[in-house]
Amino acid sequence: MVKHLEKGQDLTEVIGQKTYLVDFYADWCGPCKMLSPILDEIDFIDVLKINVDEHQDVAQSYGVMSIPTLLFFKDGLEKRKEIGFKNKDEIKRIVDEL
Repeated sequence: MVKHLEKGQDLTEVIGQKTYLVDFYADWCGPCKMLSPILDEIDFIDVLKINVDEHQDVAQSYGVMSIPTLLFFKDGLEKRKEIGFKNKDEIKRIVDEL
């Protein structure tokens, strides 16, 4: 299930103690556009999308310098960071390794 971080929401509150894939993206980013339908198909992890143009403070606080950046959280803690496009199989492998 894909959610979007809304203005005023706190990332840590949204994630809680769950396992999440957080996608930092921008509407103008080509690789982000390629990744979006893949994330829509994923049913093995919750996905939270964060638009870096709307949430620059959140992106900066997590050291996001390039997009797409995928952060993988487990039990509310950041476990892994991946930069660039990933296909569904690669994402599944990463989640299985968490």
